[in-house]
Amino acid sequence: MGHRGKLLAAAIALVVAAGCGLTGHDKGTAAAPPSVDPVGASSTPSEEPTSADLSAESPSPTPSRTTTKPKPKATEPTAPPFWSQLPACAHYDKTTPVAKGKVKAALKSAAGRVYWQTEAPTLKLNYPLVKAIAWQESGWKSNIHNCDGGAGIMQVMPATVEMINQRFGLTYDPSKYQDNAYVGANYLAWLTKWASYNYFNNSYDLSAGKCKSHTSWCLLNVVISGYNAGQGGIEAAAATKTLPNPEYVAAVRALMTRCQCDQY
Repeated sequence: MGHRGKLLAAAIALVVAAGCGLTGHDKGTAAAPPSVDPVGASSTPSEEPTSADLSAESPSPTPSRTTTKPKPKATEPTAPPFWSQLPACAHYDKTTPVAKGKVKAALKSAAGRVYWQTEAPTLKLNYPLVKAIAWQESGWKSNIHNCDGGAGIMQVMPATVEMINQRFGLTYDPSKYQDNAYVGANYLAWLTKWASYNYFNNSYDLSAGKCKSHTSWCLLNVVISGYNAGQGGIEAAAATKTLPNPEYVAAVRALMTRCQCDQY
């Protein structure tokens, strides 16, 4: 075979080989490209958190509620008892102070009496009122004397004792602690009768519920005020219905509900 014949035979052989796919480029049997996992299909956890993860790690803040605390009710000023800072003109006598338990028993007895058996049998005092005034006046000290002549646990004045004894035919001795309690309570009953007749249509209701505040013009406040300021002090204040000593009234009213004396 000549040289040109050999070249022709070689060319034909190459064409046949290509048709049989020997070179590896046959489209029918082409190798598949490397597989690529779609986003999120991989079995390996994604490093980027999902929306569910975000909501778990960073919960949406709950709208805060502004809580407004109620302002505490203003406390009315009170008058300190004179015995807490005893003035130079006041003194203790040489008698032995009566035990607080005995004083309490005397005050309870005095508060439970009916002092107007005929004219006002429904007029009754109450123990909280009597014990509070006694504590404010003397701290339940039976042997204490004030500058103005007030003496004993109820700090009764000599003129008050004389008025009560003469008016009711009694013989109270304020140096005796039981009599001192009875004189003081009797004077409270007299103030209640007098004030109710003049200012409160003969009502003897001494309940705190009848008073809007410690300074209002009500029977309880007027009786407390009168024990300290006297009948004249109440008469002078009646025109304006302004208590002459609201601090004293506030102090006694506070002691009626909470008093150191309650421990005895």
